[in-house]
Amino acid sequence: MKLSHALLFVVAVALGCSGRPRHGSGKGSAGNEPAEKERRLIEIDLSAGFPEVTRGGLFQLPAARTYTGLVRSLERALDDSLTAGVFVNLGAQGVDYARAQELGELLGRFRKKGLNVVCHAHGYTNASSLLALEGCSRIWLSRAGSVETVGLAAQLIHVKGLLDRLKIDVDFLHVGKFKSGAEPMTREEPSENAREALKSTLGSIRQSWLDGADAARPDHSLRERLEQGPYSPEEARVAGVVDALGYESEALAELKTLSKVKALSHVFGPGSKKGGGFEIGDLVRILTGGDDESQGKPHIAVVPAEGAIGMDAGGPLDGPGITAQSLNRTLKRLADDDSVKAVVLRIDSPGGSPLASDLIWHELMELRKKKPIIASVGGMAASGGYYIACGATRVVAEPTSIVGSIGVFGGKIVIGPALHEVGINAFTVAANPDPAGAARAAYLSPFSPWDDATRARVMAHMQSIYDLFVARVAEARKLPEDAVRKSAEGRIWSGTQGKEQGLVDELGGLSRALEIARKMASLGRDTPVTVEGPKDGLLDMLLVGDDASSAQVSAAVARFESDHALLAAVPAELRSSVAALSPLARGENAVLALPFSVILK
Repeated sequence: MKLSHALLFVVAVALGCSGRPRHGSGKGSAGNEPAEKERRLIEIDLSAGFPEVTRGGLFQLPAARTYTGLVRSLERALDDSLTAGVFVNLGAQGVDYARAQELGELLGRFRKKGLNVVCHAHGYTNASSLLALEGCSRIWLSRAGSVETVGLAAQLIHVKGLLDRLKIDVDFLHVGKFKSGAEPMTREEPSENAREALKSTLGSIRQSWLDGADAARPDHSLRERLEQGPYSPEEARVAGVVDALGYESEALAELKTLSKVKALSHVFGPGSKKGGGFEIGDLVRILTGGDDESQGKPHIAVVPAEGAIGMDAGGPLDGPGITAQSLNRTLKRLADDDSVKAVVLRIDSPGGSPLASDLIWHELMELRKKKPIIASVGGMAASGGYYIACGATRVVAEPTSIVGSIGVFGGKIVIGPALHEVGINAFTVAANPDPAGAARAAYLSPFSPWDDATRARVMAHMQSIYDLFVARVAEARKLPEDAVRKSAEGRIWSGTQGKEQGLVDELGGLSRALEIARKMASLGRDTPVTVEGPKDGLLDMLLVGDDASSAQVSAAVARFESDHALLAAVPAELRSSVAALSPLARGENAVLALPFSVILK
């Protein structure tokens, strides 16, 4: 099956569906669409999400529907004199602290201009409450909804006791006293260093959360009540966490009354004119690699880098994260494109493969010789994620982002003793007659533990990776290595702490990173922004050639689905952290990964 045949098939399907109306084209929205010069309310519909990346299989999400598209939509509306107010529909959508903080700040700019911002949600978490309190004039909640503002805490699950009962040994080493990734398997409880690092970082994020609420609504004294949830809708209203209870339509009607404007323009989400749904032109551009109207014009390229870091995709624990092969191809393309004047690397990663991280770091250092690169940290740039981020010209992070974790850990799980309990024994026969030969030759085997000599060799290799990591940060950040080592040892930091440690240049979100990029590249505020990623075709994604037969393509699809089946069984919020450990399953003996999953809502 040729790619051209697949394209014809998709076009035929698209033509067959072309008669279906697009979302938002019914009576409810069309009647209120504003005339060209008419003042209008804008609707930001976040209920369907706002992912960082455009990929999603064959039919990728339009760039206008990504987080970058959301930020740009808000920036354009801020500059538009016809904007009379903002309606934000959160639905049941969750949001992480870093993006909540930026969106709250952006929406707050409308309020500073004297415009009403009305927000409606079915429920609020810690993070989405921060967005609403900072950004919304009026906060609405569904009558059957809930407010789960309960404060921050971490739960660490240790399984050493279970492994001991099962007679499963673990051989893990680490460099950096705070690098506690193996502790759940090697200790019955967290070490004091692990507790100290986590408590300090969570405390800093909590302080930013409470300070933000206080600054947004100083007359409500919310600091004392914000962490006392979960609240029922009426309790939340009495506590001042929300202002009103009702349906989305009622909240929108209130905005129209307050603003004395009825015309409504959908600028982001499923009902927006840009990115609302696929039309035949969109499908052809996606499949053929066609670019948008900014092609050839000076512009800024945003490159999302989200998920675990690996050399390439294909293992059972590999998600659709950051691969050195794909990301480096994108970076080289942008380096050679003279119309790209600056690059914003939008990163959210717990780390992964040391080798892949170093290869990407090198490509970023090469790119920044030609044009400025701004790293914009979302939820985290930890361990290998920070290895990559530090390669940018400047690093921008929110106060609630997580950065650092400059450390290394690695090892293996040994199931030989467990198998022995059920009558299965493994024997190693080495070619080397030296008694230590068998231990060394089978050092990655899950059937036998390391002897002291092999463990020393593995530790030496991990120490070399750690030293290289520190050296890379020192070189990229133009800091003395001794200064980097004081911030290293595997310790995580909030964005605020990272700035104090010299790991972050400035606090802010994607909008601030774009502003810095424009300034460094001497570009105007109206400069186009594109979302860039791999230009791989379908057959490239499946790792088969253009001349592949139908049977070969079918086999590749089956292999692709099988490879990702194990990761699909993991809860979505944990997949990046699990995938960050996949280099260990693929032959690497160390990882640059955050020691645990951090899910802040």
